[in-house]
Amino acid sequence: MISRRKFIAQSLATVAAGSALTHLSSCDGKKIITGSTNGPNAALGHRLRNLTDQHPRKQIKKDVVIVGGGIAGLSAARILKKNNVDFTLLELEQHAGGNSSFRTNTLSAYPLGAHYLPLPNLDNHPLLDFLQEVGVITHYEKEIPQFNEHYLCFDPKERLYINEHWQEGLIPQNGVPSSDQQQIIRFLEQMEMWRHKLGRDQKYAFNIPVAESSSDSEILALDQISMDAWLKANQFTSTYLNWYVNYCCLDDFGSSTQHTSAWAGLHYFASRKGGKGFHLNHDAVLTWPEGNGWLMNRLREPVATHIQSQCLVTKVQIQNQKVSVVYFNELENQFEEIIAPKVIMATPQFINRYLLGDAARTDYGAFEYAPWMVANLTVNADLLEKRGEPLSWDNVVYGSNSLGYVNAMHQHLTSASPKKVITYYKPLSDYPYTASRQQLQKQTWENWLPLILEDLKRPHPQLKEHLEEVAVWHWGHGMISPKPGFMAGDVRRMAQSPIADKIFFAHSDLSGISIFEEAFYWGTKVANEMVSAS
Repeated sequence: MISRRKFIAQSLATVAAGSALTHLSSCDGKKIITGSTNGPNAALGHRLRNLTDQHPRKQIKKDVVIVGGGIAGLSAARILKKNNVDFTLLELEQHAGGNSSFRTNTLSAYPLGAHYLPLPNLDNHPLLDFLQEVGVITHYEKEIPQFNEHYLCFDPKERLYINEHWQEGLIPQNGVPSSDQQQIIRFLEQMEMWRHKLGRDQKYAFNIPVAESSSDSEILALDQISMDAWLKANQFTSTYLNWYVNYCCLDDFGSSTQHTSAWAGLHYFASRKGGKGFHLNHDAVLTWPEGNGWLMNRLREPVATHIQSQCLVTKVQIQNQKVSVVYFNELENQFEEIIAPKVIMATPQFINRYLLGDAARTDYGAFEYAPWMVANLTVNADLLEKRGEPLSWDNVVYGSNSLGYVNAMHQHLTSASPKKVITYYKPLSDYPYTASRQQLQKQTWENWLPLILEDLKRPHPQLKEHLEEVAVWHWGHGMISPKPGFMAGDVRRMAQSPIADKIFFAHSDLSGISIFEEAFYWGTKVANEMVSAS
């Protein structure tokens, strides 16, 4: 088994080594396109490889330590702060945020990962309370939340490039044969049925958070087959429909229908009930130029003084009825230790397996993560459009295995400039993910650019001529991928259980689905339980 120290050093050093700003030049030397390749902290990994003495030079005592500053960790911090708990949050990066991180250039903020939040279900009260707290929900009318219109995705929302035409919406329609259209209608009718279906325990078959879904064994049996197998078993053979469902699985899981549990696939379509009574469709979304970075900042700002950034945790273990958390503080160039009665591990399981050492007690190998590449493209002119719908927030190309691009400036209230920042999403869904991850480590923005241009050339054949900058971000473990057998299996449940009532776990991968709501759920739940027990 690879050692904890060697794993941390190697993974951080290779997952996403940042590159300096470079450019592509024409034959006369004139600069055409600048670019960069970045990802999670690599410099700290290089530093750690040269350190042999991990003896802490400093020891601190706290009531609680949170390891990891993604949405789960920040959500836990929010609850602890409200209850006056003395805590520290340790974060590897210079800034908290996880895959809700963002950056800014001269034109706009833009996301590096998660970029929207669907309307929450009416029974998801903790999330609704948070959204009201930060002004996303302005007030309630007859118990129905009313949303700040500046944060609801503006029209036009979505479009699909299909048969040389931009159509409204992402479900294939333009030029689709009637037999395929009938299959699509039948599929959507089934999804509507599943959206309202209750299990024998009187819980929704599919709900958000996942923990609120039915435990009916007949419904959980869907986890034993792939979404692809479910489509075939229900005689959904349309190429157009299968492409759309595959796109949706890539969107939430980074995996194809062949490697996605049917339970998870159906959950994508049937779990959201938020549109009911809102005078909005159930698929309405909240979004910002920086994506979920806006929500992340609302969580981060009140707890900023509790966050220690650029701290690489190397070991978490129980000693003398307390928990010892050893970490390398890059700013101080030394190892330090925090002793606390309780620790919240808001880190993914592929990290926990190494930090916990002998305390690790489940099959962490069952947790599989799809790698992603995100590229923010700055273009210096309006994108030359083919016929059909105008530039929308979400822009997808039929037949592509990418997710297309989001217009990061879509929510700007005034934007006279023809320049745009568009965010291109590419899940690396080839299985096994280890091979895709290894390939990702070798790529630079110069390697990605021809592939991006090839993917977008049908709707935008002159895109390269108007490109100014390409900012690529690599996510080696972008999101948990729920393969068949994972959602209803024992491994996920075991990973949720605290160790000796001292080490607790809070991360979206415990839900099997990497979405904001699940990370928020786990951080909030664990912190509330900790406060109640004190």
